[in-house]
Amino acid sequence: MAGNLHVRNLDDDLIVKLKIRAARHGRSAEAEHREILRQALEAEVEPSFDDLAAELRRLTASRKQTPSETLLREERDER
Repeated sequence: MAGNLHVRNLDDDLIVKLKIRAARHGRSAEAEHREILRQALEAEVEPSFDDLAAELRRLTASRKQTPSETLLREERDER
């Protein structure tokens, strides 16, 4: 699936650097932009569910945890 991506409000010096890099690689600025995005995103590793769960446990370790059954009982008793 091909799509379009428009990048607005780029600094002029960044555009110049992109064009210089593209010329050095024999590509258009648009093709160079695609290649930069492809390389950046290919190198990114998606964390596993276990890693995400461990991170969430670490972030919430100091918070008071209320068991769900307690919350359900309290809700039921309020009715």
